[in-house]
Amino acid sequence: LWLKIILNTLNIMKITVCRRAHFNSAHRLANLSWSKEKNLEVFGKCSYDNYHGHNYELIVKLRGEIDPVTGMVIDLSDLKKIIKVEVEDLLDHKNLNLDIPHFKNLIPSTENLAIFIWNKLRNAIEMECDLSVTLYETPRNFVEYSG
Repeated sequence: LWLKIILNTLNIMKITVCRRAHFNSAHRLANLSWSKEKNLEVFGKCSYDNYHGHNYELIVKLRGEIDPVTGMVIDLSDLKKIIKVEVEDLLDHKNLNLDIPHFKNLIPSTENLAIFIWNKLRNAIEMECDLSVTLYETPRNFVEYSG
């Protein structure tokens, strides 16, 4: 409560800006040091040799101060371009296991993919803000990561 009062007194207001994106990728969940049977036991059909795909939905959230000159935290067209270059162009219609070097020795679970995306965006967004990503693998299965 005191922090809120102090922030209001200093007229520091933060707001969250969100942008939704979409990409399609294939992957296989498997620990390569395990047998085929063990992978099937742990990962089920997600461990099948021929991979499977998802229509991923991504929500990127930036929390920061409103620029008094522009009235914005970030120009959403700039955020759109960053997401396109850093996420969509890189991951759309790719096999995560085969096409993305980061996942050569790392299981491309939704959790690991969200962290990967967060790191790509954090490096590309050149402003002081809090960043979080929510990654939907299916309409009912999703993860959130904020660094």
